[in-house]
Amino acid sequence: MIPRRYARYYLENAPSLVWLLGVNVLAMLVGVRFYVETMPAIPTFLWLLYLDSPAALFLGTLSLVTLLANLGRSLDEVSHNRALAYLHTLAFVWLVKYGLWTFVALNLGFSNYFPDLYDYWFIVITHLAFVLEAFLIPHYGKTTRGALGLSLVLLLANDVFDYVFGSHPPLRYDPGLALPISTVGLSILSVWLAARAFNRLEPASASR
Repeated sequence: MIPRRYARYYLENAPSLVWLLGVNVLAMLVGVRFYVETMPAIPTFLWLLYLDSPAALFLGTLSLVTLLANLGRSLDEVSHNRALAYLHTLAFVWLVKYGLWTFVALNLGFSNYFPDLYDYWFIVITHLAFVLEAFLIPHYGKTTRGALGLSLVLLLANDVFDYVFGSHPPLRYDPGLALPISTVGLSILSVWLAARAFNRLEPASASR
């Protein structure tokens, strides 16, 4: 977990929060450009399943945007409800999974990417930053059993879409069995980490 004092610095102050949102949007646009340039014939309504990293950043950005209404106040005063619990949980698990997935995928095909400055180091470092951002979310968000269950179902559905239907992000090597198995493991790990990192939404808060 990121120390509370750092979370408060980035999330309670307008300049730092706006900077974080701007970086997210820029990174999302870069990711979308990469995926669109390599996109096979995938229906528009399935783009969120194909655009894995941009989708994670999109969810993370939506989660952070909810803090704009709380600027000038402590994170302890952030409002909670069931819809926000689902959003924050989905943002967390998507950021964690696809931050770690990129690290795993590039290292399984290590010789195809290393030591290229951009295609290895830049991509690995920026995607590991997804995980750091994800651990800001439990400082202001909460979760529910339903949100955790839905997150797991959606992540596993995404895994089926990627590896059963062959729509995984473009790679320079054949993923074989190692990457699909690792990906399913990351789906489970991401939801487990969410269950550990978040406080649960109280029934009284869920009804608001």
